[in-house]
Amino acid sequence: MGEFTDKIAVVTGTTGIGRAVALNLARSGARVFALGIDVAANKDLSGLAAAERLDVLVLDTDVSDPEAVRVAFEKVAALGGGIDVIVNSAAVHPYGNATETPFDIFMRCMAVNVGSIHLTAQFGVPEMRKRGSGVIVNMSSVQGHACQSGVSAYVASKGAIHSMTRAMALDFAADQIRVVSVSPGSVRTPILELAARTFEGPDADIEAVFQRFGTAHPLGRIGEPGEIADLVAFLASDKAGFITGTDHRIDGGLTAGIGVR
Repeated sequence: MGEFTDKIAVVTGTTGIGRAVALNLARSGARVFALGIDVAANKDLSGLAAAERLDVLVLDTDVSDPEAVRVAFEKVAALGGGIDVIVNSAAVHPYGNATETPFDIFMRCMAVNVGSIHLTAQFGVPEMRKRGSGVIVNMSSVQGHACQSGVSAYVASKGAIHSMTRAMALDFAADQIRVVSVSPGSVRTPILELAARTFEGPDADIEAVFQRFGTAHPLGRIGEPGEIADLVAFLASDKAGFITGTDHRIDGGLTAGIGVR
């Protein structure tokens, strides 16, 4: 019997942190429904779950599409009998400042990173209300606190997640639905690999770049997806029952100082 036995969890994003969260919750007993648009990544997650005999059902879903999310949540409610936990991890990370980023790319970033949180709440909160409680964990970033240059769309979306989390926490507190956000620093994910290749070229030594990225963090390394998943599991658990409306940085000390080393 695990901490999430008999719990139904929905996780958006099937690579990187989302994949780690889905597997971690399933290992703790949850029945997990993972929503993602990347068909290859979805297949990989299904294979990993099957190899461990974990209860993870992956649904091919564009989480920025209202109709697709509605259909997915109807399926979750029908198969799972309700929803206890939602973890919003789906994200895209375009590069460029406001003059370099086409408006459609900016809006796609906002639709995936922020709009999907609105949609999962719209269709998920009614199911949580039937249960009498629930938890929503929104994946933000340290970029929502202190941003770098050349990523205006991404940082706008991550800052919006912080504000949206506080608003949702107040809106749903009477329903005993807690809402929190998590802000990782650099973590070994496909998005960080994209950053490495964007700045160092397509043939970059990824591990060497990751080591260099790690030196910006006082702990001297980048984070691992499983470390973020462990924090998410704690925040989604009964142990965190008095925590809502807050953001939780997990960044190796990156934002503790006034500059990078």
